[in-house]
Amino acid sequence: MRVQSSATTPTTIAVDTPPARATGTLLAALGVVAFSLTFPATAWGLEGFGPWSLVGTRSVLAALIAGACLLALRVPVPDRRHWVGLAIVAAGVVVGFPLLTTLALQTSTTSHAAVVVGLLPLTTALCSALRMGTRPSRTFWTAALAGAAAVLAFTVQQSGGTLTSADLYLCGALLVCAAGYTEGGRLAKVIPGWQVIGWALVLCLPFTVPAAVLALAYEPVDLTAHSVIGLLWVAAGSQFLGLVVWYRGMAVIGIPKASQLQLAQPLLTLVWSVLLLGEHLTVAAPLTAAAVLVCIAVTQRARG
Repeated sequence: MRVQSSATTPTTIAVDTPPARATGTLLAALGVVAFSLTFPATAWGLEGFGPWSLVGTRSVLAALIAGACLLALRVPVPDRRHWVGLAIVAAGVVVGFPLLTTLALQTSTTSHAAVVVGLLPLTTALCSALRMGTRPSRTFWTAALAGAAAVLAFTVQQSGGTLTSADLYLCGALLVCAAGYTEGGRLAKVIPGWQVIGWALVLCLPFTVPAAVLALAYEPVDLTAHSVIGLLWVAAGSQFLGLVVWYRGMAVIGIPKASQLQLAQPLLTLVWSVLLLGEHLTVAAPLTAAAVLVCIAVTQRARG
């Protein structure tokens, strides 16, 4: 592979036309659907893998898929000025978020974890404002805060009013993932989104390969249909394909608006939790769903 010349002029993605906005919204929404399956797939994976071996193996498999695509298409190595941003994406999205959420799911149900991570849109919008100087409108922030409040109220009600160690893991996951999303969305304006996550995954290989080998040597492995399917989904679907369309969508419609689509992610995960894991929902779930969907509609119409 050759290093991309710094003289290369990046192509700016048009964001002001209705077709472009519709395409960007669709791509971001597909990413949300892919992400909504992550927790149930992780729960399946934990049936046959330990938390460290699951995270290490999923990262290595996703990096192999990404690396094969980069090699096949002879994609040049990004310019050095983008390496710091890629490292932030790698630390937040490739390593931090999968590890912290997997540790949380050892003691938390997927439905509980899903509603806590429902705060990710607001966290991402805040990171975007700090990192990129974006200034959404007051209407946007009011709706975003309302959606976050609905998710937080649901979380507190489910946990009996106290925070657990799993909640602390999930809060840490929110922070690192928001940073990774923000930096990835910024890079996706000058580098195709699939290349952003592709290079971030490849960048982690010197760390994830030995970590996976070491974890697999010390944690017991029981290959079942659920554990294999769960591993394959979190590697190919959540870790690569979902992030490809997600970063592309963020580049088109902007980080704050794309992040608000994720308000629907915990509700989708609740559905998958019932269908795939047999978990039971409380009456609060549909009420939260209605409140969150209203907030999504408002944020998508609000202009910065």
